[in-house]
Amino acid sequence: MSKKDSINNFFRELFRDTLRTLLVLFKIMIPVSIVVKILQEFGAIVYIGNALYPLMKYTGLPGEMGLVWASAMISNLFGGVIAFISIAAPLHLTMAQVTVVSLMMLVAHTFPIELQIARKSGSRLFMMFCIRFFFAFMMGVLLNFIYSSFDLYQQIAVITLKPDVNINPTIWTWIQGELKNYGIIACFVFSLMLLIKFFKEVGIIDFVTRLLGPVLKVLGIGKDVVAIAIVGLTLGIVYGGALIVNESKEKNIDKRDVFYIMTLMGLCHSVIEDSILMLSLGANYSGIIVFRVILALIITYVIVQITKRLPEKFVNRWIVNKEMK
Repeated sequence: MSKKDSINNFFRELFRDTLRTLLVLFKIMIPVSIVVKILQEFGAIVYIGNALYPLMKYTGLPGEMGLVWASAMISNLFGGVIAFISIAAPLHLTMAQVTVVSLMMLVAHTFPIELQIARKSGSRLFMMFCIRFFFAFMMGVLLNFIYSSFDLYQQIAVITLKPDVNINPTIWTWIQGELKNYGIIACFVFSLMLLIKFFKEVGIIDFVTRLLGPVLKVLGIGKDVVAIAIVGLTLGIVYGGALIVNESKEKNIDKRDVFYIMTLMGLCHSVIEDSILMLSLGANYSGIIVFRVILALIITYVIVQITKRLPEKFVNRWIVNKEMK
């Protein structure tokens, strides 16, 4: 094969993989975004926030933070941030409290899209919801207990983020914003696919696999999902999950490994970008980075050990869906 043919094949595969991944993402994101917008217009987030109100006391937070968490779960992380900024000022929250609510939002947000991506990858949607919601809450309870017990970060938090955002956009403004987001995602996915192909060609993926392989081995996760784990942990579950769906069509990746890596990414993803966003709200890195990463690894390890001992029939019914393509 000539050099020209090799280059043509490279870009042909690149565009094919990009289009395939975008198709997976947009088939989920577009209808879900419309449904979420309708729910927002009918005040569903307020109802869910009110339902979460009593739970907040166990995390050391005022009940109003239930609306913030609900906004993050139903819309997205930035939706939770906007709700936080509009509510937080008169509450005089401490850095510890801001860190707790930030941690909970980081673990449990953008459920309509991210849980659908998890389902498309072969994980059971209800199980992924339970894991992320329950452990987001329990992490908040535990972190609040630690901060309260050792009297840590009890000073009033300083919010540096002051976004200029139209909280009640018109339908046309919302459509324009969504189209802009889809365009950014398309460019990002193309760049991501190009980068991954380049890394595979020069051997970086193999190097990272050897480097992180032992860590995943300790957790009980197969090495086939190392590259996906890197993408998910650093860039987010949307991109990591989309890669899982894409690669599952080309490789016979074990569905249990898919579930395990989706669990790890669900509990701890987009570590850099999302953490910076929360730091700008006045959160402390000890809770949103150190605590989150450590707990995510521990929880994933425990889940792996438990599920490996469960009967195959139970796993296929409640945890993974081997029929999902």
